[in-house]
Amino acid sequence: MQKKRVLFVSQEIAPYTGETRMGDVASLLPQKTQESGKDIRMFLPRFGIINERRHQLHEVIRLSGMNLIIDDFDHQLIIKVASIQKLRLQVYFIDNDEYFPKKQMFDDLDGNFMTNNDERMIFYCKGVIETVRKLGWAPDVIHCQGWFTSLVPMYIKTLYADDPLFENVKVIYSVFDNSFDGVLSDTIANKLLYEKLEEKDVEGVKVPNINNLHKFATDYADAVVQASPEIDKDVLAHIKKSEKPFMQYPGEEDYIVAYQDFYAQFIEEEEVVTTEE
Repeated sequence: MQKKRVLFVSQEIAPYTGETRMGDVASLLPQKTQESGKDIRMFLPRFGIINERRHQLHEVIRLSGMNLIIDDFDHQLIIKVASIQKLRLQVYFIDNDEYFPKKQMFDDLDGNFMTNNDERMIFYCKGVIETVRKLGWAPDVIHCQGWFTSLVPMYIKTLYADDPLFENVKVIYSVFDNSFDGVLSDTIANKLLYEKLEEKDVEGVKVPNINNLHKFATDYADAVVQASPEIDKDVLAHIKKSEKPFMQYPGEEDYIVAYQDFYAQFIEEEEVVTTEE
């Protein structure tokens, strides 16, 4: 029987983006998931703060070369890869010279929140999905971590709903307390409508502040994780109202077991059904 497949789409991964709570979870969780017998793939934006030489990133020519259209303009998709040697994990990086300039993550060199973070998020989320399609790798679970991944659930349930590769996939979205002030932009909904989406599909991001991004992802996800000890009460209420499978914050110790048990709702039980058939 083919191994069950888990796709990790992350905003941060240690050691590439530094030692943070999100980064630590996004490296240890895939490692333990792989050790439990699952086949995994990991994706991260190639933020400009990532030292390519130190971490030995190199371009994957066979996957690069696609163009993604954002706001009616073409943007080249470059795929790079590196390995976390001590964890025996390989990470794919979504890259583009315009969207991921040197020394920058979400703020520009003057310390201001970048004005094109909305397009960068669109590019990353679409880039992951298109790369997975090019790999021909059908995930059973897609686990999205952080607000920068918040468009993935919507894309999977709308634009890619009829793609056989994602026919049976379950999407999990993790809400961390990482935030930003104000809104990403006033035009993200219009930019998304260039992609054959309908007004109703993007209603939730017409005011793309941090809370609305979390709610938007929750609306399209199959399950939600509270990945930080405290998250906004309004967001938490929205999650609970959705009545979707929800994992409360599992603590800082031994949280891997909680995640594995949560995954089991979407993976192991399905294996049993398949065996009986």
